[in-house]
Amino acid sequence: MKNIFLFLILISPSLVAQKLHKSDKAVIENLKTEVTYLASDQLEGRRTGTNGEKLAYEYLSQQFEKAGLEPKGNDHSFIQTFEINEGKQILPSTHLIINDTAVDEKDFFPFIFSSNAQIKADASPAFKEKGMPWFWDVKDILEENNNNPHFDLKEAVRNKAIEFAEKGASSVIVYNSGNENADLNFDGKSKTAVLKIPVVFLYKNVAKKFLSDNSANLNIDLKVDLGQKSLTGHNLIGYIDNGAPYTIILGAHYDHLGHGEDEGLNLGGKGEIFNGADDNASGTAAILELAKYLKDSKLKNNNYLFICFSGEEEGLYGSKYFMENPGIPIDKINYMMNFDMVGRLNDTSHLLSVGGYGTSPVWGKILPEKTKSLNIKFDSTGVGPSDHTSFYLKNIPVLFFFTGAHKDYHRPTDDVDKINFTGEFRVIQYVENILKETNKKDKIAFSKTKEPQMSMAHFTVTLGFMPDYTFSGSGVRVDEIMDGRNAQKIGMKAGDVIVKLGDFNVTDINNYMEALSKFQKGDSTKVVVMRGNDKKDFDVVF
Repeated sequence: MKNIFLFLILISPSLVAQKLHKSDKAVIENLKTEVTYLASDQLEGRRTGTNGEKLAYEYLSQQFEKAGLEPKGNDHSFIQTFEINEGKQILPSTHLIINDTAVDEKDFFPFIFSSNAQIKADASPAFKEKGMPWFWDVKDILEENNNNPHFDLKEAVRNKAIEFAEKGASSVIVYNSGNENADLNFDGKSKTAVLKIPVVFLYKNVAKKFLSDNSANLNIDLKVDLGQKSLTGHNLIGYIDNGAPYTIILGAHYDHLGHGEDEGLNLGGKGEIFNGADDNASGTAAILELAKYLKDSKLKNNNYLFICFSGEEEGLYGSKYFMENPGIPIDKINYMMNFDMVGRLNDTSHLLSVGGYGTSPVWGKILPEKTKSLNIKFDSTGVGPSDHTSFYLKNIPVLFFFTGAHKDYHRPTDDVDKINFTGEFRVIQYVENILKETNKKDKIAFSKTKEPQMSMAHFTVTLGFMPDYTFSGSGVRVDEIMDGRNAQKIGMKAGDVIVKLGDFNVTDINNYMEALSKFQKGDSTKVVVMRGNDKKDFDVVF
């Protein structure tokens, strides 16, 4: 499940367990087999674009074929491929040689806004000559802003590099001789305009070796070569064609976090395998079992499309790509069910959270609040931290099934031994009953819902919109404006690209959230957006 919202789960009374039949036990054993393989070390966390993802989608293709599904991916296969732009990477030809000594790649890095170029020159930190490398020690500016919560060192470096370039610098070498922590690193996912000259940072050990004597003459050979970095993701799409006018979509993401490579998620245990048994091998296994059930069932008044999404953890890429390339008319989609983390049903509370309750007036008529094995907590909204959001934003009714947050979420400890397979089977039974009820009805009506407030631990205010996580340009593009929230009140629109919040330039979702964390309720500031080619300013009070 993508790390955006925190769900608060209420505790409900215990329920009486239902007796399991032989066929029920067979489904539970299937779930065990499927989750055990998908969450095995062999698949190395199923990160999008890796060999682990490949092993997973090959396995899922086989399972779809065994279930008798019709391929609905590319080239008559189950696989639908898509690209994820991961930003930039430092290419191997990048180097820095000072006085014929090659600086180790771990001891320097180019900034994301650096241009690609090679500079060879003799230079000194004490002199700033046109056409030569210039040096900047950030010691003083760090000390001056030690207690300034709004200070952004990367932005200060960028502004200084622009100033130096205008004055004739051929490149900028940044370092820190002071005791304050510069806390700088290469951020390949940041999106900001490229400057005219190369800009690099030297870590302290190298700076101390070469730059302690400010008047020293240094022979510099610097080459910066930054290239695009992308991943290829793979959705799995299988179909049951009943010749019906409308199609129900059942989906779950099968990708997870690999070895914890994504720094922006603040993952613990980097380097270990994040097996993702609950998140989301559990939901993927539910899709496989529901496919088998519906293939053999008498529920023929709808067609059924089964999708295992990839790229969810990267930002709902797979589901968004599918909605842009659905293979079936969007107006022929009846509704969508999403299964994300359905493997940890609590044996005491038996609590299942069902999101999307408000996305159709039909749900209130057919969804029971309690069964013999489950207590249900309804959540009205159609947006959230998973793939159903991509469907809701296209005015499709959704339901989102979730058995609750736990301490193993996005940790290497999310393993198969903690899955409640009987509990997951009860969730599947609940869904089967919903499918039976909607089989009696025509196309489900759509309702727009009130969107929730984004809840992040490190900021207390929001503008109130859903960002487009697949946007590859500079800034944060608005995908959906939330009703009654600040963005709507000040006149922002879907498609606007936020480029500045207060004094902070916004280049991507990460520094947007960092900028947002500087404000408190009651603060006022300006929001600058690009609407097409037009720049618009809005005043906002949080």
